[in-house]
Amino acid sequence: MRTRLLLFLILATSLPAFAQQGTPAAVPADAPARAADTPPLTPERALPDLTPDANGLLSQQQMTELFRVVAEKDRENQKRQRNYTYIEREVQNKLDGKGGTKSAEIKTYEILEIYGEQVQRLTQRDDKPLDAKEAAKEEEKIQKIIDKRKEESENDRKKREEKEEKEREDGRKFVDEVADAYNFKLVGTEMVSGREAWVIDGEPRPGYEPQTKDAKFLPKFHGRVWIDKSDLQLAKMDVEAIDTVSVGWVLARIHKGSRFMLEQTRVNDEVWLPRHVTFKFDARVALLKGYNIDGDQEFRDYKKFGTTSKIVGMGEVKEQK
Repeated sequence: MRTRLLLFLILATSLPAFAQQGTPAAVPADAPARAADTPPLTPERALPDLTPDANGLLSQQQMTELFRVVAEKDRENQKRQRNYTYIEREVQNKLDGKGGTKSAEIKTYEILEIYGEQVQRLTQRDDKPLDAKEAAKEEEKIQKIIDKRKEESENDRKKREEKEEKEREDGRKFVDEVADAYNFKLVGTEMVSGREAWVIDGEPRPGYEPQTKDAKFLPKFHGRVWIDKSDLQLAKMDVEAIDTVSVGWVLARIHKGSRFMLEQTRVNDEVWLPRHVTFKFDARVALLKGYNIDGDQEFRDYKKFGTTSKIVGMGEVKEQK
């Protein structure tokens, strides 16, 4: 998935995913489990002085440093998320030209991990268990992925891990630019899920020069974030496109007014993870196929697994009965 601090970029970089879901997968019985004893969060830079001035405000420099700390913590959250299984329920509505719903689809996934990679297992469609034919087809896809990972050569595994690390490094560079791309304004404090949070607006900074390829999208968005005052974690985010965004070689265009909202929650007193996402966007791919979509995603039942945990495939469960 993606750096959650900038999930709004999914609207630009993951447009095709809204039209077609990725292949689900499962964890074989002999797949190594993640260790439960992940070291505590250790931000790379010292925490900034966030003492407000006489008017109760934070300076631009304080807010810039605050966002850098939040970004670092969010990267740690992504690492810790791999210690958890959870359920993801997605509702997607295709809209007509007047904003009415033409069709709706609901999919529920179990999120697992296989050989260090998070994967999805489709378990329900429209809140009903899969029928026998679809369940069998799903199991076939699962087995293909399991076999591919089991038979992966050491050289192929190394290449895949190097590619994944490069993507993570590119993501880190991109996130670091957020603090430079916006002017921030502290507009007050609010309670979010019973916890006090700073409310900060972000507007594109005039004269900002992107340093990475993907950062060129940043001036096309503005929004508001809620940052938990105690943990310095992203609690909530509301982002909107303020101009048309053109993406990639397929000439995908995301139109002004597309919107993305994220809510996060504190899990197990150690990590902040997504709880609810809502989105609405109007886009066109290759100047031909249009997407006018809204929907939401719910994330629940986070369960941490330890070094002795064993998650088996569906077929293996049946054999054990």
